[in-house]
Amino acid sequence: MKASIDSIETFGLVDGPGIRCVVFFNGCMLRCKYCHNPEMWKKRDENYTPEELYKKIKRCEPYFKKNGGVTFSGGEPLLHSDFIIEVCKLLKKDNIHVALDTSGVGLGNYEEVLSYADLVLLDVKHTNPEGYYNITGLKMGEVEKFIDVCNKLNKKIWIRQVIVPGINDNYEYMDNLVDYLKHIHNVERVDFLPFHRLGREKYIKLGISYPYEEKSDMDKEKCNQLYDYFKERYFK
Repeated sequence: MKASIDSIETFGLVDGPGIRCVVFFNGCMLRCKYCHNPEMWKKRDENYTPEELYKKIKRCEPYFKKNGGVTFSGGEPLLHSDFIIEVCKLLKKDNIHVALDTSGVGLGNYEEVLSYADLVLLDVKHTNPEGYYNITGLKMGEVEKFIDVCNKLNKKIWIRQVIVPGINDNYEYMDNLVDYLKHIHNVERVDFLPFHRLGREKYIKLGISYPYEEKSDMDKEKCNQLYDYFKERYFK
């Protein structure tokens, strides 16, 4: 068994608690208009076995120790669930903390891979079916299935929400987000990520039309104001 891995970051600081070894898998079924990693949309040559990846992660253990761990990201790690399960069987013998950074859209059968996850970093794309489809190109059903399994297993969840000018940078969306997150159990943290155009050059190199060509970077001060509004209503 092998998986297609784009890259491995050995000193990640924003992908879960503590210092993280972050594994970026290739392949994703979504085509989010604000995606800054379009080079990871398609699976490429499979280049790691579970044992090889485990050894790579173990070499990072002196950095992350007991406060950090490994984060499986992408692309979409849930397209590699069987592979991740095999890696986790090795990691858990060493009590290494495992996080899944995911859109919640994989190939189904989520219970086993989630049983090994200590934390889920869930990327919320939109709060209603129309907005979700407009951003991702897919219907909302699969992520709802994934959330149901997270709830069933009572997984710890950190929410990530990209804030895009003219799309969800308004108080109405903040109210909808508060309501939407009520059906997700055990949310420990919510982060707002301001939209930026740093991935634009990748689209040009790949010959792909950049979907948000007309948009500017999200104003960080306005993003902070929206977060304060959201926080007052969600964490009260």
